[in-house]
Amino acid sequence: MIRTNISDDERNWDHQEGCWTLLKKAGRKVRAPARTRSSTSRTCEQSSTQDVTGGFAPGPGTTATAVRQRSQAATTHTRRKVNVLQAFEQKQKTMQKMLEEDREGWRAAAQIKQLSVKKQPERPNAEIPDQQKSPKEKKSNKLFPDSALFKVWGENLPEDVQTEAQSLYMKYGYNAYLSDRLPLDRALPDTRDKRCLKKIYPKDLPSLAVVLIYLNEALSVIKRALRSIIDRTSKNLLKEIILVDDNSSNDDLKEDLDAYIKTIQQQNPSLQIARVRHSEQRGLAHARASGWEAATADVVAILDAHIEVNELWAEPLLTQIKGDRTVVTSPVFDKVNFDNLKVNKYQAAAHGFDWALWCMYEGFSDGYNKLKDASLPGKSPSVMGIVVADRKYLGEIGVIDKGMKVYGGENVELGIRVWTCGGSIEVVPCSRIAHIERAHKPYMPNLRQVMKRNALRVAEIWMDEYKHNINMAWNLPFENHGIDIGDVSERKKLRETLKCRPFKWYLENVYPKLDPWDNIVAYGGLKNLDADMCLDQGPVPGNTPIAYNCHFYGPQFTYYHSNGELYIGGSKSHKYNANRCVTDSGRKEPGLYNCKEAIQKGMAIYWDFTQGKEMKNKDSKKCLEIANGKLLIRECSGQRWEIQNIAKPF
Repeated sequence: MIRTNISDDERNWDHQEGCWTLLKKAGRKVRAPARTRSSTSRTCEQSSTQDVTGGFAPGPGTTATAVRQRSQAATTHTRRKVNVLQAFEQKQKTMQKMLEEDREGWRAAAQIKQLSVKKQPERPNAEIPDQQKSPKEKKSNKLFPDSALFKVWGENLPEDVQTEAQSLYMKYGYNAYLSDRLPLDRALPDTRDKRCLKKIYPKDLPSLAVVLIYLNEALSVIKRALRSIIDRTSKNLLKEIILVDDNSSNDDLKEDLDAYIKTIQQQNPSLQIARVRHSEQRGLAHARASGWEAATADVVAILDAHIEVNELWAEPLLTQIKGDRTVVTSPVFDKVNFDNLKVNKYQAAAHGFDWALWCMYEGFSDGYNKLKDASLPGKSPSVMGIVVADRKYLGEIGVIDKGMKVYGGENVELGIRVWTCGGSIEVVPCSRIAHIERAHKPYMPNLRQVMKRNALRVAEIWMDEYKHNINMAWNLPFENHGIDIGDVSERKKLRETLKCRPFKWYLENVYPKLDPWDNIVAYGGLKNLDADMCLDQGPVPGNTPIAYNCHFYGPQFTYYHSNGELYIGGSKSHKYNANRCVTDSGRKEPGLYNCKEAIQKGMAIYWDFTQGKEMKNKDSKKCLEIANGKLLIRECSGQRWEIQNIAKPF
């Protein structure tokens, strides 16, 4: 299940592009949910024991000689019987061992055969074969024991298969080798709430255009996405499919994909399939806008290409949009493991974000939870990236900001824009889409620089007096940060034309869980000018901050508040998460504890500080100092501290 109220430190890069899940924060990456391992069949060895005594009790009148004779005969008989049984048991063990070895050989042969055959034809109710383990422990033959691909999947594969699978994994970020050998129309588990099965949807729903965005995707993954859309979308609803290629270089995404599309067009003559190819790589945000521009249906669904839609996925979304054209909807994403491609159910959750604009899952509102019906749509502050909306309405509010680079942050921008400009966002639990969670991304291995730039752009356009919270989250100065966010005049004019509400309204009415960070007055690395070292959160888990050489990354992010609280290691973006304060607990070394718990335990957490001067505890009157490389609480000697950035005069 998906945990709510996950701390910022528990983030893990998510299953939607450019997002952290709780998979990393939840309300839904949203943790976020843990990966389900493939089931393992176990062979149970049954053993039987038999008690053989062979003795007897002599009756009355029996002579001693007779007793000895009978006893000797019984002993001889017993020994023979025991010997026979022992031989039989040994034979059984030998046969059992032979059977196990034979069975193991058949399993390996079957697995290799299944994975090595050519791409399978489409067939109904196809399942992913379980990777079974031998009941006997054997030395691993894995060529890439440190590869994430082989942690769960791929036991006992030949070396040439392992090499090919690893090569494809490094190229795509998921198990393309296995994908190439799975049926294109494989069955998916029905992960909907049971109440969804009883819902009846209107007959006169709007027409649908499905946009698939891709860059160097595995051909079999795109084919499977297309197959699922055609097979699981009502023909009277699906008007067109638009494939947007952001300048892929893979050869098989040209003629081979063209040939497959020609085949499905012949099979579905009433379905329009359009291709959009960028002459240069423009990024995910721009590709989504290109897909919208090519669409003609009433409603446009902008999806990633590494997905499979589930049964009746479209009707719940279209019903919400038919009821209110200003509602932008999102299905629930079930996670497809990148290694064994198995589908894991995710609970429906709202799509949130932190002040760095990393997206995450988190719980719906208390009002929604009181309804106790997980089949109902829930309001969401933002959208993860897969968007289903009225095509014309999306155009009226500016579609996607083409000024965003690569991807990351454009989904948050859309969420803020929709809400503040008169619309709303809903997550619809009865609509389910299986989405491959990549191990690494196609555009670039590290999105931080692009994400930082996009976040600053969103802040400048939409966040008013709260825009500098983005700077504080990324530890950037308010002015002269040196990052070019592009021309924002057109988007600011759009905001003015649409008469959108201020960001403060959004915080108070749409996303009250987001902490406004009103009382942070200084932030960044906190350096001791005399020792030439910085305050650092120290080992995690742990409660002892340390002095460390200055590097000014996350563990040294310090936030000083107007009330004297001093956080190290970052400041939580959400009110439901607890921050850790530097404390004077009466010991020689400072502590780092949950601020509320520290107060309850009588620790001193408030500090007097002036830039370039000492850091003195308000209660104990002792100072935070460094001696011989060690961070201490002691009588003040005049050591000076300097924090990187000033947010407000203090």
